[in-house]
Parts: sequence; C-alpha cells; structure tokens
Amino acid sequence: EPFRIFNIRAKRQRPGLMRQHLTAVEAACQIGQSSCDGAAVGSSEITFHPGSIKADNYHFAIGTAGSTGLVLQTILMPLLFANGPSHVVLEGGTQNPASPPFEFLARTFLPLVNRMGPKVEIRLVRHGFYPVGGGRIEVDITPAPLRPVEFADRGALQKVSATAIVAALSPEIAKRELVAAQAILDWPDDAFELRVLDQELGPGNVLLLEAAYEGVTEVMTGFGQMRVSAESLARTAAQRIIGYMKGPVFAGPYLADQLLLPMALAGRGQFTTVKPSEHARTAATVIERFTGRVCRFAPRAGCGHDVVVQ
Repeated sequence: EPFRIFNIRAKRQRPGLMRQHLTAVEAACQIGQSSCDGAAVGSSEITFHPGSIKADNYHFAIGTAGSTGLVLQTILMPLLFANGPSHVVLEGGTQNPASPPFEFLARTFLPLVNRMGPKVEIRLVRHGFYPVGGGRIEVDITPAPLRPVEFADRGALQKVSATAIVAALSPEIAKRELVAAQAILDWPDDAFELRVLDQELGPGNVLLLEAAYEGVTEVMTGFGQMRVSAESLARTAAQRIIGYMKGPVFAGPYLADQLLLPMALAGRGQFTTVKPSEHARTAATVIERFTGRVCRFAPRAGCGHDVVVQ
C-alpha cells in the first residue's frame, strides 16, 4: 500500500530524516524491492511505493552512531513474511539513548517474537557507542506465520543483574554507577559486574539493569552522557527497574509499544503493561491506519493496564 509521510520530526531540534532514519528507509526499499520519493537526509516528506519482499543477505551501514536497532525494527516484520531465511548485517550504534539497545532486542523483545513462531537470532559483533559508532550486529531471520499470543503473567523472578560497561573511559565511572545502583537495589553482591572494553571501542559508557522472569526479561538502560553524573544515571535506571518490578505486569514501558505491531500482524494478541506511553499510543494509531487492527488500553483494577490487539 503506497503511503506518504509529511512533517517528519517537525518539532525536533534538527527536523527531517537523520542518517539512521534514511538508512531505515533505504533498507525498507532494498528488502521490499521498493522505491521512495524524497529519501534524503533532512527531508521532511517521503512517499513510499512498495514492491515484493525478498529474502536475501543484506548489509546496511548507517555511517554514524545512529541506531542499528531502529533499522532492524524497520525491516524485521517484513522479513518475517519473506519467502525464505535472511541474514542481515547492521553497522552503526548499538547503545543509543532514546532507542532500543542491543541487549533489549536480544533479551527482551526477540525472545517474545520467537515465541510467536519465527526464529530470529541476533549477535553483537562489536559495540558501537554514541557519538563514534562503529558497532556491528548480525541477525539471522527464519520466517514463520506469526501466532496470536497472550502475555499476561511474567512468572517468578529468576535472576537479576547490573552490568556497568566502559570503553576508553575510567573504570572509576562504572564503579560509581554500581555503588549508586547497589545503594537502591536490594540485590545480591554477585549481581553487580564491571566490564572494561577495548579502548578502540570508546569512548562509551552504559549501565544495564536486568530482571529475568520465567516469561520475560526486562532490561533498563542508563546511557553515559556529558553533564550527567554516574550517580544520577544509576539512580534513574534503578528507580525504573524498581518501578517495573513492584507491579505484576508483563511488559515494561518500552516493550509495550514494541509488542503492538507483531500482535497486529498476527491478527490479535493481549498483554499487561504499565501506564501506556505516548510512543505506545502513537504506534497504536499508526497500526490502525495501516492494518485496521485496533489496540485497546484499559486500566486494571489495582495496577497497570490490559492491552488488547484485535
């Protein structure tokens, strides 16, 4: 179905398509044997003319620290409907603020996609931190019909972990993050780990907080940024994981908007989550425009929301 998007990122400091968004559009054109008018850095309007999806070996390099996760999520659902397996190599950023980091894709999102029928395997070959980039991930996608699922109960807690990673920065930064997180989280000492990567991969810093349940693994991430202290980063991430763990819901705030599209393409689905974000509500609106599937958000008695896609 051809479509036009206009006013792209109109209220952002730098409106229009950035390099990562353009790479996502170009990737969609390549896997779909499609064309797109207006596809250029800074463009505020594009018109997409779809073709037919083709399974193949693909390699997409963003050329900046732009999000490899964003590009993958653009092409993943179409490739699940291709006529055979695909192998995808993506180069750019793997740890980006305001987009899903590699660990979220690998441990939170893709395992649930696999439970719906397809088989998606993802590997981190090289970290890529903002602003340098240089990361690389590889993905193998084996299509299968998407099955409707219900994710209501996350099950019992299995494991928790906190990992502070630095590259070309002082390990003291990671130590301070772990100390600050440990002061808030009632987790065992052996749950906290410091990792120092090769100098050539930096500069970069990220704090990963992980809560693995029987049915789902939640990953909350704090990204090292200029003028944000290690302690502040750690406290914010810790409070977010605590907020999720206190409630009985299945999906955290970031997973919720990621589940809507595969459920819509499966025909229906259901899960519980925290208060839906504007991202989730926007995704629901776009999904309805394209597929006719409706995503309904209803408060649950006591805590959280029920989300039904039908």
